Amino acid sequence: MLLWLTVLTMGAVTYVVRVTPILLLGKLELPPLILRGLRYVPGAVLSAIVFPELVLREGSLALSLDNPRLLAGVLAALVAWRTRSMLLTLLVGMAALWGATALLG
Repeated sequence: MLLWLTVLTMGAVTYVVRVTPILLLGKLELPPLILRGLRYVPGAVLSAIVFPELVLREGSLALSLDNPRLLAGVLAALVAWRTRSMLLTLLVGMAALWGATALLG
């Protein structure tokens, strides 16, 4: 019983912590400077998640042609830049990763 009470309480606390800023910001009008800055948040967060996966291999920096993730990432970035197609970028990036992994190990 105590376990379920703890789980439900922590779920409620997590919900309140996450929904409070959404409710408060929905009623406030943010200055244009902040709104302009917030446009860059998704790209910055995605880069912070993806970039280490591309350049690190087993915990050390791997900026060479034998890094399949880096090769696939560069190719996917080029496709994204040229086509602006998310689906094509994903397909080319995954195919390049599978191919490079099969060739390079």
